Amino acid sequence: MAKSTSNRIISTPSSYAKEHYIFVQEVGTLQSLEPHISKRQNLNSYLFFIVLDGAGEVSYENKKYRISAGDCVWLDCTRPYSHESSADNPWSLMWVHFYGAMAKSFYTSFIRQYNSFLFRPRNLVNFTDTLSQLYRTQQTKSVYMELLSHKYLTDIITLCFTENKTEYEGEYSIPEKLVQVHAYLEQHYHEKITLETLSERFFISKFHLSREYKKIYGITLFHDLTAMRISHAKSMLRFSDASIESIAIAVGFQDSGYFIKVFRSLENMTPLEYRKKW
Repeated sequence: MAKSTSNRIISTPSSYAKEHYIFVQEVGTLQSLEPHISKRQNLNSYLFFIVLDGAGEVSYENKKYRISAGDCVWLDCTRPYSHESSADNPWSLMWVHFYGAMAKSFYTSFIRQYNSFLFRPRNLVNFTDTLSQLYRTQQTKSVYMELLSHKYLTDIITLCFTENKTEYEGEYSIPEKLVQVHAYLEQHYHEKITLETLSERFFISKFHLSREYKKIYGITLFHDLTAMRISHAKSMLRFSDASIESIAIAVGFQDSGYFIKVFRSLENMTPLEYRKKW
């Protein structure tokens, strides 16, 4: 007797998809009928699955986790893992194995931000609908199959970030303060800003602020501030006749030479060249 019933589509991506897209390796659904363990490791793949019904257990990085209906799991399959359905409450899953360009970067960013491969989303329907669309796309095999599959996979990845209930919440939580810090930078980018002044204003350790800002926003605080200043400078270069020197001062650079150096490093052209091109 079969231990489960499943519908799956196994896909072989084109060379172009392997180089440029996030691509499907397998996608499907599974209804477990009795407990059985699925184990893998050293597989160049990422596995994302949703528990639609029932319960089970996932072993990952030498720890075991009980999961149930409504949970989402995103695993790096190069690492040893296993999953097993419950005997008294067999689970039903939707899942996809995927890989490709930027998959590792997305996963690394996700784990860095949420510190867990396991989460319970705010709205499970968004995930199930997108996985269903992905399955149908693979099933119909249209001329745009790989492009559409890339879209649906990036939609799923985006949902992992935006619908994650483990996301920091609370009026006085560190992330809420980070939102306040970010808003402050947007409003006061043209002023002299240091970690010390931010620490005093928002009652947060400058070391903690620096670390958590990069963790949440994926960029250091001062790289983000520099990007804000350059963005405002680009607007002034396009829509005003202000000199390079006055623009530099207006967006927070005290030295026009340094402003030009930073601008060139980010845009691969000088401010004057940018003004002429745009």
